[in-house]
Amino acid sequence: MTRDELAVKILNENLPDAVESVSDFRGERTLIVPKGRIKDVGRVLRDDPALRYDFLSDIVADDYLPDYPRFAVNYHLLSMPNKHRLRLRVWVDDPDDGPETMAELWPIATWLEMEVWDLMGVRFAGNGSLRRLFLPEDWQGHPLRKDYPLGYEEVQFSFNWQEIDAKKPYAKE
Repeated sequence: MTRDELAVKILNENLPDAVESVSDFRGERTLIVPKGRIKDVGRVLRDDPALRYDFLSDIVADDYLPDYPRFAVNYHLLSMPNKHRLRLRVWVDDPDDGPETMAELWPIATWLEMEVWDLMGVRFAGNGSLRRLFLPEDWQGHPLRKDYPLGYEEVQFSFNWQEIDAKKPYAKE
């Protein structure tokens, strides 16, 4: 049994309703977890002696605009004793109603959640330190969102690139 399979097996034994689905892509396993169960899942992964995911290496968010739910919050875990990585993903409909903070399990989560809030706008329940980390305090908005305006220029995507390209002021010869 691989480490990935062991993690899913232990989670299903301890928290039967906590893993919604499992996704494998290019050798990386992602567990989709309900927003309300993320802390319980993190605790089992950290405390189980066979797993020991003792290091939260990163928290990142994805903006899936125009899809719904719009945001996915990803937790990148590392078991240093087992030299194994695992990703947890939580779907978030409303950025003001994000997942619970993981700072109780991994203290570094306070700062990683602050970064996600600053750049993407997803709030973490229970994190009282959410403030600007990279941007000035008076900055408006969250610049990594897909709908964030880019200096008064419409955002170019694969579906509208010709329309946007036609409006660009290219140098005249």
